Amino acid sequence: MSDMHVEERVGPHYDKAKMLEARRHTWHAIEKIAAAIRPGMRESEGVELAKTVLRDLGLLRGWHGVYLRFGTNTVLTYWDKDKDAPDVVLRDNDIFYIDIGPVWEKWEGDGGDTFVVGNDPQMQRAPAAARQVFDRVHEKWRTESLTGAALYDYATEVARSMGWELAPGVLGHRLSDFPHKAFHSGTLAATAFAPATDLWVLEIQIRHPTLPFGAFYEDLLLES
Repeated sequence: MSDMHVEERVGPHYDKAKMLEARRHTWHAIEKIAAAIRPGMRESEGVELAKTVLRDLGLLRGWHGVYLRFGTNTVLTYWDKDKDAPDVVLRDNDIFYIDIGPVWEKWEGDGGDTFVVGNDPQMQRAPAAARQVFDRVHEKWRTESLTGAALYDYATEVARSMGWELAPGVLGHRLSDFPHKAFHSGTLAATAFAPATDLWVLEIQIRHPTLPFGAFYEDLLLES
Protein backbone atom coordinates (compact mmCIF):
# COMPACT_ATOMS: atom_id res chain seq x y z
CA MET A 1 0.00 0.00 0.00
CA SER A 2 3.07 2.28 -0.11
CA ASP A 3 1.97 3.93 -3.37
CA MET A 4 -1.34 5.06 -1.86
CA HIS A 5 -2.15 8.66 -1.07
CA VAL A 6 -1.48 9.65 2.53
CA GLU A 7 -5.25 9.82 3.12
CA GLU A 8 -5.43 6.13 2.17
CA ARG A 9 -3.21 4.79 4.92
CA VAL A 10 -4.33 1.55 6.53
CA GLY A 11 -3.51 -0.33 9.71
CA PRO A 12 -1.32 -3.39 10.28
CA HIS A 13 -4.20 -5.82 9.78
CA TYR A 14 -5.41 -4.49 6.44
CA ASP A 15 -6.28 -7.32 4.05
CA LYS A 16 -8.22 -6.75 0.85
CA ALA A 17 -9.78 -10.21 0.90
CA LYS A 18 -10.91 -9.71 4.50
CA MET A 19 -12.39 -6.31 3.64
CA LEU A 20 -14.44 -7.95 0.92
CA GLU A 21 -15.50 -10.67 3.35
CA ALA A 22 -16.65 -7.98 5.79
CA ARG A 23 -18.63 -6.46 2.91
CA ARG A 24 -20.35 -9.79 2.24
CA HIS A 25 -21.30 -10.14 5.91
CA THR A 26 -22.64 -6.58 5.91
CA TRP A 27 -24.93 -7.12 2.94
CA HIS A 28 -26.16 -10.44 4.32
CA ALA A 29 -27.12 -8.63 7.51
CA ILE A 30 -28.93 -5.87 5.60
CA GLU A 31 -30.98 -8.47 3.73
CA LYS A 32 -31.95 -10.25 6.95
CA ILE A 33 -32.89 -7.01 8.70
CA ALA A 34 -34.98 -5.81 5.76
CA ALA A 35 -36.83 -9.13 5.55
CA ALA A 36 -37.88 -8.82 9.20
CA ILE A 37 -39.24 -5.26 9.04
CA ARG A 38 -43.04 -5.11 9.04
CA PRO A 39 -45.72 -2.39 8.79
CA GLY A 40 -46.94 -1.32 12.22
CA MET A 41 -43.41 -1.43 13.65
CA ARG A 42 -42.02 1.74 15.24
CA GLU A 43 -38.66 2.98 14.06
CA SER A 44 -37.16 2.38 17.51
CA GLU A 45 -38.44 -1.21 17.38
CA GLY A 46 -36.81 -1.63 14.00
CA VAL A 47 -33.48 -0.48 15.41
CA GLU A 48 -33.73 -3.04 18.22
CA LEU A 49 -34.63 -5.75 15.70
CA ALA A 50 -31.60 -4.80 13.61
CA LYS A 51 -29.35 -5.03 16.65
CA THR A 52 -30.73 -8.48 17.43
CA VAL A 53 -30.00 -9.65 13.87
CA LEU A 54 -26.48 -8.22 14.04
CA ARG A 55 -25.91 -9.85 17.43
CA ASP A 56 -27.04 -13.22 16.09
CA LEU A 57 -24.63 -12.84 13.17
CA GLY A 58 -21.72 -11.86 15.40
CA LEU A 59 -21.72 -8.33 13.97
CA LEU A 60 -23.18 -6.21 16.77
CA ARG A 61 -19.91 -4.36 17.32
CA GLY A 62 -19.89 -1.51 14.84
CA TRP A 63 -17.65 1.39 13.97
CA HIS A 64 -20.89 3.40 13.71
CA GLY A 65 -24.37 2.89 15.10
CA VAL A 66 -27.42 1.28 13.51
CA TYR A 67 -29.27 3.82 11.39
CA LEU A 68 -32.82 2.95 10.39
CA ARG A 69 -35.25 5.50 8.94
CA PHE A 70 -38.97 4.91 8.31
CA GLY A 71 -41.33 6.92 6.12
CA THR A 72 -40.94 10.68 6.38
CA ASN A 73 -37.70 10.18 8.31
CA THR A 74 -36.05 8.89 5.10
CA VAL A 75 -35.43 12.55 4.19
CA LEU A 76 -33.12 12.68 7.24
CA THR A 77 -29.48 11.79 6.91
CA TYR A 78 -27.91 9.07 9.02
CA TRP A 79 -26.18 11.72 11.12
CA ASP A 80 -29.31 13.71 11.98
CA LYS A 81 -29.73 13.24 15.71
CA ASP A 82 -32.16 10.45 16.55
CA LYS A 83 -33.55 12.43 19.48
CA ASP A 84 -34.76 15.10 17.07
CA ALA A 85 -36.54 12.61 14.79
CA PRO A 86 -40.06 11.36 15.55
CA ASP A 87 -40.40 7.66 16.33
CA VAL A 88 -42.59 7.05 13.31
CA VAL A 89 -44.58 3.90 12.57
CA LEU A 90 -44.03 2.10 9.27
CA ARG A 91 -47.29 2.20 7.31
CA ASP A 92 -48.75 -0.41 4.97
CA ASN A 93 -47.52 1.58 1.96
CA ASP A 94 -44.20 3.04 3.02
CA ILE A 95 -40.44 3.23 2.61
CA PHE A 96 -37.43 2.70 4.87
CA TYR A 97 -33.67 2.59 4.69
CA ILE A 98 -31.02 0.67 6.60
CA ASP A 99 -27.43 1.82 7.18
CA ILE A 100 -25.06 -0.36 9.20
CA GLY A 101 -21.31 -0.28 9.81
CA PRO A 102 -20.38 -3.57 11.48
CA VAL A 103 -16.89 -4.66 12.40
CA TRP A 104 -16.21 -8.24 11.36
CA GLU A 105 -13.22 -9.49 13.34
CA LYS A 106 -10.63 -6.76 12.56
CA TRP A 107 -12.23 -5.34 9.42
CA GLU A 108 -14.88 -2.71 8.81
CA GLY A 109 -17.99 -3.11 6.73
CA ASP A 110 -20.47 -0.46 5.71
CA GLY A 111 -23.57 -0.72 3.58
CA GLY A 112 -26.97 0.85 3.15
CA ASP A 113 -30.06 0.27 1.05
CA THR A 114 -33.70 1.31 0.78
CA PHE A 115 -36.81 -0.87 0.77
CA VAL A 116 -40.51 -0.36 0.07
CA VAL A 117 -43.53 -2.07 1.61
CA GLY A 118 -46.87 -1.95 -0.16
CA ASN A 119 -47.48 -0.53 -3.60
CA ASP A 120 -47.02 3.24 -3.56
CA PRO A 121 -45.75 3.91 -7.11
CA GLN A 122 -43.72 6.99 -6.21
CA MET A 123 -41.96 5.24 -3.36
CA GLN A 124 -41.29 2.18 -5.47
CA ARG A 125 -39.21 4.34 -7.83
CA ALA A 126 -36.94 5.61 -5.09
CA PRO A 127 -34.68 2.63 -4.23
CA ALA A 128 -33.93 1.96 -7.90
CA ALA A 129 -33.23 5.65 -8.49
CA ALA A 130 -30.74 5.81 -5.62
CA ARG A 131 -29.01 2.69 -6.93
CA GLN A 132 -28.95 4.12 -10.46
CA VAL A 133 -27.28 7.31 -9.27
CA PHE A 134 -24.76 5.19 -7.37
CA ASP A 135 -24.08 2.98 -10.39
CA ARG A 136 -23.55 5.90 -12.74
CA VAL A 137 -21.18 7.63 -10.34
CA HIS A 138 -19.38 4.36 -9.66
CA GLU A 139 -18.89 3.78 -13.38
CA LYS A 140 -17.63 7.35 -13.82
CA TRP A 141 -14.98 6.64 -11.19
CA ARG A 142 -14.00 3.37 -12.87
CA THR A 143 -13.65 4.84 -16.34
CA GLU A 144 -12.38 8.37 -15.71
CA SER A 145 -10.58 8.19 -12.33
CA LEU A 146 -12.34 11.30 -11.05
CA THR A 147 -11.49 12.87 -7.72
CA GLY A 148 -13.87 12.35 -4.83
CA ALA A 149 -14.99 15.97 -5.13
CA ALA A 150 -15.76 15.52 -8.82
CA LEU A 151 -17.70 12.35 -8.13
CA TYR A 152 -20.12 14.20 -5.87
CA ASP A 153 -20.46 17.07 -8.33
CA TYR A 154 -21.42 14.45 -10.89
CA ALA A 155 -23.80 12.75 -8.46
CA THR A 156 -25.64 16.05 -8.00
CA GLU A 157 -26.02 16.40 -11.76
CA VAL A 158 -27.20 12.82 -12.24
CA ALA A 159 -29.78 13.01 -9.45
CA ARG A 160 -31.14 16.29 -10.78
CA SER A 161 -31.38 14.92 -14.32
CA MET A 162 -33.49 12.05 -12.96
CA GLY A 163 -35.86 14.37 -11.11
CA TRP A 164 -34.42 13.89 -7.61
CA GLU A 165 -32.42 16.04 -5.20
CA LEU A 166 -29.10 14.85 -3.80
CA ALA A 167 -29.12 15.23 -0.02
CA PRO A 168 -26.40 17.61 1.17
CA GLY A 169 -23.83 16.43 3.66
CA VAL A 170 -23.87 12.73 2.71
CA LEU A 171 -20.37 12.68 1.27
CA GLY A 172 -18.72 9.27 1.59
CA HIS A 173 -15.80 8.20 3.74
CA ARG A 174 -12.91 5.77 4.30
CA LEU A 175 -12.95 2.16 5.45
CA SER A 176 -10.07 -0.05 6.54
CA ASP A 177 -9.06 -2.46 9.21
CA PHE A 178 -10.65 -1.12 12.38
CA PRO A 179 -10.52 1.75 13.19
CA HIS A 180 -10.14 3.73 9.97
CA LYS A 181 -10.53 7.00 11.88
CA ALA A 182 -7.08 6.44 13.34
CA PHE A 183 -5.75 7.07 9.84
CA HIS A 184 -8.35 9.31 8.19
CA SER A 185 -11.66 10.85 9.23
CA GLY A 186 -12.52 13.12 6.30
CA THR A 187 -15.05 12.63 3.52
CA LEU A 188 -14.75 11.15 0.07
CA ALA A 189 -16.18 14.36 -1.37
CA ALA A 190 -13.29 16.35 0.09
CA THR A 191 -10.59 14.33 -1.69
CA ALA A 192 -8.65 16.10 -4.42
CA PHE A 193 -7.30 12.83 -5.87
CA ALA A 194 -8.78 9.75 -7.51
CA PRO A 195 -9.69 7.34 -4.67
CA ALA A 196 -8.30 3.81 -4.70
CA THR A 197 -10.40 0.68 -4.84
CA ASP A 198 -11.61 -1.14 -1.69
CA LEU A 199 -10.91 1.82 0.64
CA TRP A 200 -13.73 4.30 0.11
CA VAL A 201 -17.51 4.19 0.58
CA LEU A 202 -19.64 6.04 -1.94
CA GLU A 203 -22.83 7.25 -0.23
CA ILE A 204 -25.86 8.39 -2.22
CA GLN A 205 -28.97 9.83 -0.62
CA ILE A 206 -31.72 11.31 -2.75
CA ARG A 207 -34.93 13.12 -1.85
CA HIS A 208 -38.16 13.49 -3.75
CA PRO A 209 -38.47 17.12 -4.88
CA THR A 210 -42.01 17.58 -3.52
CA LEU A 211 -42.97 14.55 -1.40
CA PRO A 212 -41.63 13.81 2.12
CA PHE A 213 -39.47 10.76 1.48
CA GLY A 214 -36.10 9.79 0.10
CA ALA A 215 -33.79 6.85 -0.53
CA PHE A 216 -30.26 5.87 0.47
CA TYR A 217 -27.66 3.54 -1.00
CA GLU A 218 -23.99 3.05 -0.18
CA ASP A 219 -21.24 0.57 -0.92
CA LEU A 220 -17.50 0.33 -1.44
CA LEU A 221 -15.90 1.72 -4.56
CA LEU A 222 -14.66 -1.44 -6.30
CA GLU A 223 -12.79 -1.81 -9.57
CA SER A 224 -14.74 -4.98 -10.38
